[in-house]
This record gives sequence, structure tokens and C-alpha cells, in this order.
Amino acid sequence: QVQLVESGGGLVQPGESLRLSCAASGRIFRNAAMGWYRQTPGKQREVVAGIGTAGNTTYADSVKGRFTISRDDAKYTLYLQMNSLKPEDTAVYFCNRLSRATWPQEYWGQGTQVTVSS
Repeated sequence: QVQLVESGGGLVQPGESLRLSCAASGRIFRNAAMGWYRQTPGKQREVVAGIGTAGNTTYADSVKGRFTISRDDAKYTLYLQMNSLKPEDTAVYFCNRLSRATWPQEYWGQGTQVTVSS
């Protein structure tokens, strides 16, 4: 059983904010670059933000300046602060190691749904 539990999603209006959390096992989280991904029906999962073990971050162009990824190594928890949300941010959001981007579904958690709609 994969120990990745995403939470914090919900229904918000455009321009509002959400903070996602991902509780991971130490085996997955420790000493690993981690990322937030999102997926919409019929599309491949895409990386939206990544963070290395030294705290270095990367973002997809579509979220740069609006989303902030962070990690708490003591709690094996990954966060994604999402501000100025847009309808096109609507998706199921997942977390995982960046090295697992193409791994099959059994290596992923359930994700958390984010819906941005007026």
C-alpha cells in the first residue's frame, strides 16, 4: 500500500486560495526530491511544482508566481500553497517523488480534487 495521502482540496471561486498537504511515508519522502502533480480527465498527469532536498524549487510556467511548494522533512509532509486560482487549475492533485513521474497508478495516492468555478 502506497503511503501518500493528499488533502486540502475543495471547491473555490476564481482568485481564491487553497493549501494542499501530502503526508508521506519516510521511505518515500526521506532524501527525495518531491513534486506536486495534477491530472484532468483524458489527460496525462503533469508536474506543477517540485522541490529538492535542499529546498530548491521549480514550477510549471502555468503556475509560476501563484503556487508555492514547501516541505517539512521532520513530518514527511509536502505542501502546495495555491493562490489566485483559475478555472484551468481544476484537477486532481497528487504528490510523489519527482523520479516517479511515469510510474503506474498503484504507486500513487488517491489525490485531492481541486475545483475552481464561479
